[in-house]
Amino acid sequence: MKKIKQTLIKMACVAFALVSGIAYAQNTNSETTTQRKGFIFEFVVGGGIISIEDSAGIQTFDKSQGTFVFPDLKFGYMLNERLAITASLPGNIYEFQDNDRHFGGFIPSLQYWVKDRWWIHGGIGLAIDSPALYDIKDDVNDDWNFGCAVMASTGYEIYKKKNFALNVQSKLVLGRTSLDGDAHRDAVIFNVGLGLSWL
Repeated sequence: MKKIKQTLIKMACVAFALVSGIAYAQNTNSETTTQRKGFIFEFVVGGGIISIEDSAGIQTFDKSQGTFVFPDLKFGYMLNERLAITASLPGNIYEFQDNDRHFGGFIPSLQYWVKDRWWIHGGIGLAIDSPALYDIKDDVNDDWNFGCAVMASTGYEIYKKKNFALNVQSKLVLGRTSLDGDAHRDAVIFNVGLGLSWL
């Protein structure tokens, strides 16, 4: 496994451990202050690191890029006060051969509140590698590639009022898309962001 991939996974583990420690520090007897029911919606602003590697060797994991989160959306429905079924749309902009591209996905997933304010979230679904909508050029940066992605995230709600919650979260996405000529593109994404949720 490449060195950058190992570094990203270690960073994700540290972030998960940090959020977990904060969550377990809560009073275990505290009452639930948010009534979670019905549909949920969330969007996230933040940044992170993306590392891309092509099987053709054009770009390797040795070069990671700082990136901003765009878009990062979540839609879902509460099955009960602790469990929601969701569709997550993580995504990051990256640079490839002097063009801006987007690596993201459409990932059916589950979100579970381990504590009143701490949740974990994960799923598996469709990976999408596409041109950034503002940087599409005919026959240069117009190819769309699809594959498979897995996602794991965790977050802690730092502010709650009625059906609104503000959370800090970290997210790890691993994806692979198929390219022309039996090639493929792998991506490792690690993000930290601020989520705005309506429950």
